[in-house]
Amino acid sequence: MKKLNAFQLKIIALIVMLMDHLYFAFPKVFPLWFHPLSRFVAPLFVFLMVEGLFHTKNKLKYNLRLFGWAIFMEIGNFIINKGLVSREVVVNNNIFMTLALGLTILNLFEFSKNKEGAKKVGIIVFSIVLIPLGVFTEGGMVLIPFALITYFFRENKKKAIIGYFVLFLALALMSYAPYDTFQETIEMLMFNSDFLFITAVPFMLLYNGERGVNNKFSKYLFYVFYPLHLWILAIMEFVLK
Repeated sequence: MKKLNAFQLKIIALIVMLMDHLYFAFPKVFPLWFHPLSRFVAPLFVFLMVEGLFHTKNKLKYNLRLFGWAIFMEIGNFIINKGLVSREVVVNNNIFMTLALGLTILNLFEFSKNKEGAKKVGIIVFSIVLIPLGVFTEGGMVLIPFALITYFFRENKKKAIIGYFVLFLALALMSYAPYDTFQETIEMLMFNSDFLFITAVPFMLLYNGERGVNNKFSKYLFYVFYPLHLWILAIMEFVLK
């Protein structure tokens, strides 16, 4: 089977992400299954972020760029939410913050490799202390552990898959709650479907290690498309309410 480069994987992820956000903006128009289908998207971007960490020329600049876009989106969300408050249309998404936090933790682990003794221990402890902050970011409860598994077992796919499976089981057990009917239970699981992050694994295995299209457009496509499409959908939802 032909393998895919990073740009091709991003395009697939962006299309499915749009489907998911179309469902949340217009749930009476688009089907519920758009949501569980999209659960591979954020983990796939985390995977590509980890790969980027090992290929970027400047790890700090990469980290700062993510924080910059996270702040930009927080400001944009604030403006959009103020403008659309009369019809209770809200944008809370900001995966940039999750990615920035995850990359900060991984960068600290990378930085500790060149240190010894108390400094090394201190940096590692500090990076571990940052991990729980993931609960305050979008999808961080799943994506931060996912990033750590991807980072530490990057050279051992078998161990990585075992780690993903353990995380999958833990999240599936946390998500499950029996309802009155089987259909209601399934619908609940389709909505609370973060445990389906594991569907990113086949896409990760298809990755050929190449960047693909490499220009300004490909570099900033996700950074621009992600907030822009959410804000446009919010405005459309406001107008059509």
